[in-house]
Amino acid sequence: MRVLIQMRPERDLVEAVVNPQLTATTEDVAGRLSGVELDQSFTPVAVPRPVPTMTDGDPLSLDQPLRFSMAPQDATVLVRGEIHDYDTADRIAMLSLAHPEIVQISADPVIEGVPTCGGDSPVGDWQDVRDLLAELGADNLDGSGVALAITDTGINTQHLSDELDRPITVDAARSWNPPGVIGQPGRFPVNHGTMCAFDALIAAPKATLLDIPVLLSQRHGPTVMSGLLSDAVAAYSHLLGVLAAMPEDKRALVVSNSWGSFSPRWDFPPGHPGNYSDNRAHPFNLMVTALETAGADILFAAGNCGRDCPDGRCEFTSRPICGANSHPRVLSIGGVDTRGDRVGYSSQGPGRLSSEKPDVCAYTHFEGSHAFGPHAPDSGTSAACPVAAGVVAAIRTHWPVSAIKPAELRTLLRRTADDLGAAGFDFDTGFGVINPSAIMDALRRRQKNGHRSRSRSRR
Repeated sequence: MRVLIQMRPERDLVEAVVNPQLTATTEDVAGRLSGVELDQSFTPVAVPRPVPTMTDGDPLSLDQPLRFSMAPQDATVLVRGEIHDYDTADRIAMLSLAHPEIVQISADPVIEGVPTCGGDSPVGDWQDVRDLLAELGADNLDGSGVALAITDTGINTQHLSDELDRPITVDAARSWNPPGVIGQPGRFPVNHGTMCAFDALIAAPKATLLDIPVLLSQRHGPTVMSGLLSDAVAAYSHLLGVLAAMPEDKRALVVSNSWGSFSPRWDFPPGHPGNYSDNRAHPFNLMVTALETAGADILFAAGNCGRDCPDGRCEFTSRPICGANSHPRVLSIGGVDTRGDRVGYSSQGPGRLSSEKPDVCAYTHFEGSHAFGPHAPDSGTSAACPVAAGVVAAIRTHWPVSAIKPAELRTLLRRTADDLGAAGFDFDTGFGVINPSAIMDALRRRQKNGHRSRSRSRR
């Protein structure tokens, strides 16, 4: 079983992991652990410690205002490896007894992209989606100066330029590759990540793309769109650094994640301290909380395990929106077509970490990027998620984190959504479809009532 091993080594080793000017290897941090095949290619990742901001806060609760400390006395360090024992539980118990520096051993499940099931023809095209989101462009909200991270299979800018008939650039300096992934930012083969980048650019055509190909670390997954959650942990650690380097008054980072975990076979069972699907304290779920607290807008696809047309890989028998896709501090995105009808594969709630999931829906199943052929639709909640991420990036053009916090923006997007079905929230479509006109009206009222938007200079 693949695992993440969270450790508290000697302070100088923690400092070497935290400080980007220093280096520490898996062997430095973990040495030899009996019964564990450690992955020496994985660079150890520092995990900040959540600390309540109130003096009487519960140190064990994540449902309160938090700050995250990277101080060497607080941070822990993650390495990854594989336990081959038939009885994993016994091996973990022995490791914990023999190595008091081990804080926790958690699941490192396979993560996979979420393309659609079925072969239905596209409903409309990307220009229709652009028209449905036109209110953003009318207010000159185009994503200028906003960093938009596509965590997927990599981006091909030449294909995007050909399809959109304009130059597309990727910020190579702020992009990141997982261990063992060879390739230059913006120059990966045309695939799922290129589709996601195209769909994000519909609403935010001038956003600065960051290429984070977490799904290219092919380990155990059955498709080209498979990676390990540990690579996402490392990617989010990188993005924490990207965000910290931004001027506070212009801070804007949107992270689009069109992937998830489909099978409990790669995970510990719910209730186990190392579980991912139902455990807010799993290291990746903590990293999501830390990145959102620092000011990032994080969006996840709800998944394609809807009861009408589930993806063939869906193995959760109920509540398929799990792990970070159901995190309370992210927007979980379901899918509707350009007519406003829910697509049958869009996963229904309740979510596992937060029950009211999906949050909202965005458009999918339209002709767009042609990443999978001349007539294949951009589909799945994989397409809906970056469409929504583009809307958030467009808003951030003049409304950085200093003007409206990620939590406030999530609330605004839910409150202004075009409600579908029964009044209010429902597990099929959340609070409804993203509604740019209502969003802009709410932002204008906010500005009129004393909250000033802050223009940013272009990078």
